[in-house]
Amino acid sequence: MPFDVDALRAQFPALDGGTAHFDGPGGSQTPRPVAEAIAGTMLSSISNRGSVTASERGAETVVQDARRAMGDFLGTDPATVIFGRSMTALTMDMARTLARCRGWGAGDEVVVTSLDHDSNIRPWVLAAEAVGARVRWAEVDPHTGELPVEKVLDVLSERTRLVAVTGAANLIGTRPDLRRIIGASHDAGALVHVDAVHLAAHARVDREQLGADLLSVSPYKFFGPHLGVMCGRADLLEDLRPDKLVPSSDAVPERYELGTLPYELLAGTTAAVDLLAGLGGGADADGDGDGDLPGDSRPARLTRAFAVIEEHEDALLARAEAGLGAIEGLRLHSRAAHRTPTLLFTVRGTESAAVHAHLAGLGVNAPASHFYAWELSQRLGLGTTGGVRIGIAPYTTEAEVDRLVAGVAELVG
Repeated sequence: MPFDVDALRAQFPALDGGTAHFDGPGGSQTPRPVAEAIAGTMLSSISNRGSVTASERGAETVVQDARRAMGDFLGTDPATVIFGRSMTALTMDMARTLARCRGWGAGDEVVVTSLDHDSNIRPWVLAAEAVGARVRWAEVDPHTGELPVEKVLDVLSERTRLVAVTGAANLIGTRPDLRRIIGASHDAGALVHVDAVHLAAHARVDREQLGADLLSVSPYKFFGPHLGVMCGRADLLEDLRPDKLVPSSDAVPERYELGTLPYELLAGTTAAVDLLAGLGGGADADGDGDGDLPGDSRPARLTRAFAVIEEHEDALLARAEAGLGAIEGLRLHSRAAHRTPTLLFTVRGTESAAVHAHLAGLGVNAPASHFYAWELSQRLGLGTTGGVRIGIAPYTTEAEVDRLVAGVAELVG
């Protein structure tokens, strides 16, 4: 099925101004249907969830629709979908809950990797330190940008309680072998939390197929609004008892959601999932999330959508690599064998911030930073400065890639 990038771009008012956005890993641009869903919910008759008044039922419908949408998007039971302020906040809360409810203490171990964003490192490090547990590091290969499975195996033991690993590195795009890492971790008796924030914007994610015990994403990376989503095994979530207010629901997933949910953002999240599913073809005239043809479910359409998205993005990645790689004095950091369409580069003799500013003047948004991949940036020898990150999105075009390459060449030349 061909991918119509022009038709997709027409859904994004922010792209009308001509700016080329390579800043998607920090947050994608917002399509019109998502903004309209948010505004429509805020302007509708709505109140706290319930079953008596129309406004109560409206709020309940918004929540359940969003749980079903994210359940389809993440390959998990909708009843295991937890909404929160951000992925970082949800992970902080879950780390403290696991440490307390599972009785972590001296002699226990937690494994983190130097490939990860700090939001999948620090919460686990802090939780372990608070109870006297040991933190063990699975180290990235700084020359290749790969996280060899063996590096994880080397630090697993019978005392490992949890392994935190990314689905894709937000700084350089590396996609480690999740299936093998999860399988080995389970063999050691450990739980696994997957940070799929960067991965979910570029590839189909299925928690149940992966076997992840917990998995988190951020909808604003894939056209949605700013909030976080965590999902997990139903039995695990039922077993844990997070801190909560006495009168609030003790049901799962509500027991993990602190306070009233942002209904308008949940509506926007559903709209984002449906827009992505629409890229997989098939109509959904009644808006129930399933296609109008028998068996044409939303998960099936999402699978088709991400197949064409990956093909489109991989072609642009190859084009960007070829162009940037030909520029004298420019260094591309990491070309892992399996990765998202994400590049990190530095230019000899030029500060990355200066490259960022130069490109911005040309209408090309390509930010420079460590992007909270604090440990990875230092392992790559980039300290706390980082580099210039290029994030290709489904709405990126060949012409925009060429503008980017020309802009960098102009500065260096």
